[in-house]
Amino acid sequence: MSEDQSADADVRQRMVDATIQLLVEEGPQALQVRRVASAVGVSSMVVYGRFGGMPQLVEAVIEEGFGRLAACFAAVAPTHDAVADMATVALAYHEAGRENPHLFDLMFGLSTPGGYRQIARPRRTPPAGDGTGLDDAYRPVVDRAKRAIHDKRFRRQDPERVAAELWSVTHGFTALNLGGYFSQFADPIADVFASLMTHVAVGLGDTPQRAGKSIAAAIAAARG
Repeated sequence: MSEDQSADADVRQRMVDATIQLLVEEGPQALQVRRVASAVGVSSMVVYGRFGGMPQLVEAVIEEGFGRLAACFAAVAPTHDAVADMATVALAYHEAGRENPHLFDLMFGLSTPGGYRQIARPRRTPPAGDGTGLDDAYRPVVDRAKRAIHDKRFRRQDPERVAAELWSVTHGFTALNLGGYFSQFADPIADVFASLMTHVAVGLGDTPQRAGKSIAAAIAAARG
């Protein structure tokens, strides 16, 4: 990469980072070209020159969000317990959403910056067939499903279907908890997530005792 290309990539990344910071501080209503330009210390024309406009910049932010989610999953070291690892990845997903709920909403189409209704969100479902080309943010879920099946914690079945079910359950819990819909519970992770994931694991073939022990271990490890 040439010096000019490196400088251009740096400016683009600074714009993406600034946009995410605006999301953290003020929510999607703050996503305006002039606000991003001011945060980076450039003119609005530089933003247009690098991205073409705010919708394209938001697309880059969504890609960055999934990249950060993939890095978060990659930091979860596997253990001897595939079901506990499954729950640990789910908890990492929940924590990523909790740390930046506005970015989470944007990534999954739950919010749209005012005036930018035609944002093209990337297709996140894996291709049919042998699973090659899976997105980095999805692969860890499939890998843990495969391990749980291989270790005979789950009965033999399509690991990609299992991964889709696990992601659906995790996303639903995360979205509802971030929305404050579990405020009646003193500890939604212990009171809702633990039993939910245990029931899912049992439905996939695990025993109640082993599943409950694994989920409890994952929660304890996540809380240090």
